[in-house]
Amino acid sequence: MKRVKRSWSLSLVLVFMMAAVLSACGGNNKNNAPSGSASPSESAPASSAAASTSPSASASGKGIANPRVAFVYIGPPGDGGWTYQHDLGRQYMEKELGIKADTVENVPEGADAERIMSELAQNHDIIFATSFGYMDYTLNVAKKFPNVKFEHAGGYKTNDNMATYFGKNWEASYLSGIAAGKTTKNNTLGYVAAFPIPELIYNINAFTLGAQSVNPDIKVNVVWTNTWFDPTTERNAAVSLLDKGADVLLAYQDSPASLQAASEKGAMAGGNDSDMTRYAPDAYLTNPIWNWGPYYVKKVKALMDGTWTNEQYLGDFKDGMVDLAPLGKNVNADAKKLIEDAKAKFISGELNVFTGPIVDQSGKEKVAAGQTLTDAEVLEMNWFVKGVEGTIPQ
Repeated sequence: MKRVKRSWSLSLVLVFMMAAVLSACGGNNKNNAPSGSASPSESAPASSAAASTSPSASASGKGIANPRVAFVYIGPPGDGGWTYQHDLGRQYMEKELGIKADTVENVPEGADAERIMSELAQNHDIIFATSFGYMDYTLNVAKKFPNVKFEHAGGYKTNDNMATYFGKNWEASYLSGIAAGKTTKNNTLGYVAAFPIPELIYNINAFTLGAQSVNPDIKVNVVWTNTWFDPTTERNAAVSLLDKGADVLLAYQDSPASLQAASEKGAMAGGNDSDMTRYAPDAYLTNPIWNWGPYYVKKVKALMDGTWTNEQYLGDFKDGMVDLAPLGKNVNADAKKLIEDAKAKFISGELNVFTGPIVDQSGKEKVAAGQTLTDAEVLEMNWFVKGVEGTIPQ
C-alpha cells in the first residue's frame, strides 16, 4: 500500500475527541485480479453530472435494498499484504450479503484517485477508499456527491457522507515484539519501515516495547524505504539490517521481501498485514494482520438498512479487526504463553502498550508512571522510545 501521503495532523486529537463513535480495530496467494474488478478505463465515463444525479441513500435515512459497492485499491490483491487483506474482506462481504462489488486496482495517490472515485460515484452507492493517501481526494469527491457514501481507511477527515476506519494494530506489533525478543540471540532486531509517519512510528515503538518486556537489552535498528510495495527496495533494506547484525526482522511493508531475505540469511522475521507463513515457513515468526470483512459487512448492511453513519471506527483485538498471524514453528512455548497472556490482557483492558513510565531515545520522560496515552495521542506520535536506533526524518 503506497500510503505515501499518510501524514497525520495535530487536528487528529480533536477529530477523535469529537468522533460520534469510536469503537474499542492468510490463505493462498492470489495473483490475479479479482472477478468483477475494473480498470480505470472500465469505470463509468467521466462526466460533470451534478450530485443530484448520483445514486444515493436518501437524506431521510431510507435504505438501499441492493447497494452498488466499489473498492479502490492502492496495489494488486496479489501483493500478499495490505491489498490482499482488503480483497479478502471484500470477498467476505460479497459472500455474507450476496452482493457483487467492483474493484479498481493500482490507483495512485494523486489526481487519478479523485478522477476514478468521481467516475465510480456516478454509478455506485458506497465506495471504500483503502489507502490513507486517498484522504483529501475522497473528501473532495464526497463533497461533490453528497448522496454517495464513502469509507476511508486510516484517515481522520470526515464529511456527512464520509466515514473512516482503522485499528489498534500497535497491540499486535507489541505481541510481535515479544516473539522477536524471545527469539533473538544477540539482542539486535531490525525493522524495515515504509515512511516516517506516526503509523510507522507507533508500531515501531510498540514492537520495541514488546521485545523489551521480555528482554530489556533489546535494540531495534530502523531503515526507511520510502515505499509501500517495492520488493527490491524492501529486500535491500532488509539485507542492510542483517549485515549490521540483526538476527530478527519485522517489516511494515506490503510485500514478503524482507521475510524472504531473512530466510536466505538464516535469520528470523515477520511481515505485515497478512499471514505470510507461506513465503518462508522456516523463518517466519508472526506479525500484525487485518480482518476487514466484518466491518465491510457492517457498513454495507447499514446502508441497506438506512442506518449508515459517518463514524470514525477504531477496531482492535476485541472486535477482531486487528489480530496476530499464527505463530511460526520456531516460536517457543514460553513465548507463546507470554503472547497469549498479553493478548488476553489487551482484550480485557488490563494491558495498554503506552502506559508509563516510557522515555524517548534521549532519556526524556514521555509518559509518566501510571499515565497512559490516549488513542489520539498514539495516532499522532512523532518520537521513538529508548532502544530504537534510527532517526525520524523531518
